[in-house]
Amino acid sequence: MSIREEYEKRSEEILEPIMEEHGFELVDVEYVKEAGNWYLRAYVDKEGGITLDDCEIVNRTWSDFMDKEDFIPDAYILEVSSPGLGRQLRKEKDFKRSLGEMVDIRFYQGRKIPTGKKGKEISVK
Repeated sequence: MSIREEYEKRSEEILEPIMEEHGFELVDVEYVKEAGNWYLRAYVDKEGGITLDDCEIVNRTWSDFMDKEDFIPDAYILEVSSPGLGRQLRKEKDFKRSLGEMVDIRFYQGRKIPTGKKGKEISVK
């Protein structure tokens, strides 16, 4: 397991009780470097959609736990967000939720696709 995956896993473990307490769903956690800054992001949702106030509740609680745990030595920006309409399908539950729905699948160069085509980006609907 990479350091990035370890940070994401530990963050998920911290977030799960927060999600249960408020009736939210943890969609994904990512630790990524963008424009020279590290970001630790949680994507959360709930029935009927997540609000800005919901994100603030999660952010404040999660931030307090992260300050106590302090397992990431690098500086990072903590973000809580809705997964949005273009949410990625990463986990089994995401695929199950999308059964019967129209999805946009993108394959990138170097990955084999059923049609045998290669290219920078190919969309399949």
